[in-house]
Amino acid sequence: MNAPRTRVQRRPVHGVLLLDKPLGLSSNQALQKVKWLLHAEKAGHTGTLDPLASGVLPICFGAATKFSQLQLDADKTYETTVRLGIQTRTADAEGEVIATRPVRCTPQQVVEVLRRHTGPIRQLPPMHSALKKDGKALYEYAREGTVVEREPREVVIHALELLELQLQGPSPFLRLRVHCSKGTYIRTLGEDIGEALGCGGHLTALRRVATGPFEAGQCVTLAQLEAMDEPARLRVLQPLSVLLHGHTPVTLSADDAGRFLSGMRRRGSWPDADRVAVYGPDPRAGYPPILLGTATIRAGELIPARLLSPTEIREILENQA
Repeated sequence: MNAPRTRVQRRPVHGVLLLDKPLGLSSNQALQKVKWLLHAEKAGHTGTLDPLASGVLPICFGAATKFSQLQLDADKTYETTVRLGIQTRTADAEGEVIATRPVRCTPQQVVEVLRRHTGPIRQLPPMHSALKKDGKALYEYAREGTVVEREPREVVIHALELLELQLQGPSPFLRLRVHCSKGTYIRTLGEDIGEALGCGGHLTALRRVATGPFEAGQCVTLAQLEAMDEPARLRVLQPLSVLLHGHTPVTLSADDAGRFLSGMRRRGSWPDADRVAVYGPDPRAGYPPILLGTATIRAGELIPARLLSPTEIREILENQA
């Protein structure tokens, strides 16, 4: 007879955990594991990584989910390996091989093709992707054997660095570092590069090494997290303010902070700014200001955008105590 499962008591947790997602897990599976380890009530990730990809996956807890869109919009950096000469149905190593061709390109041709794929480019979203058409993910159509019409999308490849290449032997490949805008499909990029070289190609490895200001060296692994006790797991959480990289900080007085939190605009001698992180005084003596939310500034007026609730602020202060 199986022992009854212990029900986990959820609790309010607020902050950002920088996870080094392992291979083989979907982003949602990794999220659920971390959420369970921290016994957290609410959590979300900031951009899907394929199960075959590893690397930086910021996970937002509680009030941090209010600012997760900022990381969805952030530039990303990947390291990837493109196996040349073999094309697969999914453009990665999981897919069925649909074509093989000899690899006859030169290093100079590789450099030229990479140059042509740098800057603004247009990509046709792959059928094996989570992009939705009529409310249904493209990969669901693909599993049914249906190909639907997709519109090409413009993305930006800020830098495309050749880390290693092997054009001879039984397994020719390119290893690349790609710094790109949001919405870039690295599988499609690898496939397009292989096609431009006249031999085709597919991805055999993919790792996200940075998203926005966050890098792989800052992350913890699931194994490290599992080995920690509960207080240590909470200590690896980053404050919400790490999501507001590049925001102009504004600190309000106690009176103005209370009014701002209720959604009222404040006036001051601030210059115009599109992205503002707003802070108020911590009620505890000797502590730095606490985050209240985000805003914009127009003509000296501080206009609230996303706000923390008084309950969230209280819970953050209690967790810090």
